[in-house]
Amino acid sequence: MLRTLEMIRPAQAEFAEEAQRRLDNLTKPPGSLGRLEEFARKIAAITGTAMPAPGRKVIFTFAGDHGVADEGVSAYPREVTRQMVFNFLDGGAGINVLARHTVPLRIKKVVRGTKNMIRGPAMSRKEAEQYIETGIEFAREYAAKGYTMFGTGEMGIANTTPSSAIAAVLTGRDVPDLTGRGTGINDDALQNKIRVIEEAIARNQPDPNDPIDVLSKVGGAEIGGIAGLIIGAAANRIPVVVDGFISTAGALIAHSLEPMTKDYMFAAHHSVEIGHKVMLEKIGLIPILDLGMRLGEGTGAALAMQVIEAGLKIYREMATFGEAGISAGGPE
Repeated sequence: MLRTLEMIRPAQAEFAEEAQRRLDNLTKPPGSLGRLEEFARKIAAITGTAMPAPGRKVIFTFAGDHGVADEGVSAYPREVTRQMVFNFLDGGAGINVLARHTVPLRIKKVVRGTKNMIRGPAMSRKEAEQYIETGIEFAREYAAKGYTMFGTGEMGIANTTPSSAIAAVLTGRDVPDLTGRGTGINDDALQNKIRVIEEAIARNQPDPNDPIDVLSKVGGAEIGGIAGLIIGAAANRIPVVVDGFISTAGALIAHSLEPMTKDYMFAAHHSVEIGHKVMLEKIGLIPILDLGMRLGEGTGAALAMQVIEAGLKIYREMATFGEAGISAGGPE
């Protein structure tokens, strides 16, 4: 992992500047396509090319069990994680439907189960590092296969609980300000969830200056896999579209390990989970979509990829004033 982190370099600003010059010469008022122009600039800077082309996309959906589900923090029982993985494999989940229309999907069950973090660390440090390495290996493998854009997704009953814990530790905010209803729990269950997170943090004392310690003590295996995928994407200069709340917890781990990973991330959407905005602000990302979604699985990433690619196609295919024989406007 350390070697991969050392490979990460900032995105190349000179290519963003060159892209901006082309964008300003397209047959439109400057800046009139808003964030679509931003996406094209960022892809140019990430890839280090003045004319990046749409390529092969893939979404990775990581799944992991959570012992903390036994504490009644979710509306669904723990065995639903396993059942949903089979649903993914059978093609019946929301992400399968969206991926069939947009992008190939890869599903990875990272580990059979993490421990109940209210009774001790969710996993050992060695396990946390192993799950990050799993994500890095996926990034390396699919970069070698010629994929040019990654998306993140996840499945794990109760995984909003470790995500809220990670957010609290790494942002310094109070647990109630970061903890939402997840799968739709009632008020009593929400208060219990907040209590469980606070007790887990108090018991395990994760070190906010050591992201791997945070992951191991109050995190989840799929969150580690996502962090590793983002690190691997940045090391290979591949843009990665980060899905929702749980994926952003993985992104926060990656960013805490190496802040330059931000240059390679796109925030897919704004989840209705209340802690999501805080994590995005900590990283410095602005979400692309706001559709009131909270499913996870990579569904937001699948949708946002199409918007990013639309910006890239505008950049490549729209005529310049010179090509169209149109007089460029000037100041009035």
